[in-house]
Amino acid sequence: MTFLTWILAGVLAGLLAGWAVKRGGFGLRWDITLGLVGSIGGSWILRSLGFYPSAGIVATAVVALILAIIPIGVQRKFWATERPLDKKDAFWRWGLGVGLVALVAWMIFGPVSQPAAVAAAIEERTYAVTPASVKVQAGIVTGEVTEMKVAERVEKGSDRIVTAAKLTGMLRLKNTSANQTVRLLEGRLRYIDAQGQPMKLEDARTEPSFKFAAYGSSERLDPGQEAIQSLDVEFPAEALKPKNLKGIRLEFAYIPSPYREETVNFSVSIGAGK
Repeated sequence: MTFLTWILAGVLAGLLAGWAVKRGGFGLRWDITLGLVGSIGGSWILRSLGFYPSAGIVATAVVALILAIIPIGVQRKFWATERPLDKKDAFWRWGLGVGLVALVAWMIFGPVSQPAAVAAAIEERTYAVTPASVKVQAGIVTGEVTEMKVAERVEKGSDRIVTAAKLTGMLRLKNTSANQTVRLLEGRLRYIDAQGQPMKLEDARTEPSFKFAAYGSSERLDPGQEAIQSLDVEFPAEALKPKNLKGIRLEFAYIPSPYREETVNFSVSIGAGK
């Protein structure tokens, strides 16, 4: 807006020059050029020197107008010409004058631009799962699900869902067999409603299943060995309503296989030291 003020002040000074001093100029184009040189150049010099008004748009316009008049006055004083007044110049001065007045009026009384919308604050809403820890027993595999909680991200004030609810927790499994290894494949959670039926997720949401990560030095779970798996799966919105959720069912698949340890003895001898 400040730079536009400099330009408008230069154009205004050029227009007024032909009305205030009818003789001595080189025409409308030179008057406007000198006005722009004075307003833009002078304002830039004052700004770089630190002498610039900070009182607002009115003070800026007054300073720019004074600076624009200076080179026009110098030209009329020292390089005046006897060039006769051109009727076309008068026509263009009046036309530009009317346009300039209309532009300034629009800037003052025109529609005010609205400030950019401020992004709504996002908050995380957490729901406690009771109990937060449950025991797991499935054949030779036992364990526990701990630190269970449900969280969703919502827009503060409107409660619009930004990120749908998810269940997180830690799954710990242990191979209790003495003679079998276990290879864990995949797991899945089922949310059971008050009628004992699995609850469905909303459209476009993925099933709450997960793959077991590699445990230990391989994908094999030997007797007595434990595996820790983090859970971060989708949670149905209906289950957040009071008394809708009755329980959670954990389903997982594993492949047991016989565990064998072999002992091999072989004879060796040690030679004389050198």
